[in-house]
Amino acid sequence: MRKIYVVESGWVFLADNAVDSGETLFLSGVSVIRSWGTTKGLGEIALNGPTRETVLDACGQVDVPKGKILFTIPCVY
Repeated sequence: MRKIYVVESGWVFLADNAVDSGETLFLSGVSVIRSWGTTKGLGEIALNGPTRETVLDACGQVDVPKGKILFTIPCVY
């Protein structure tokens, strides 16, 4: 399931999949959301997908310590 992951130090990832390996989440199909480009925050991206103004930087796979994840938002688009 595609989700937005908000991580410590200001990182915001959009990931297609996640594999839980105990203390680490292995995210794949990842883009960093460099600029939200929304008027209604991250929820707008989660509900409707990236806007024309959203800037995504593809980065493939990211391994994130689970303790560094602040929250996630499931995407329904």
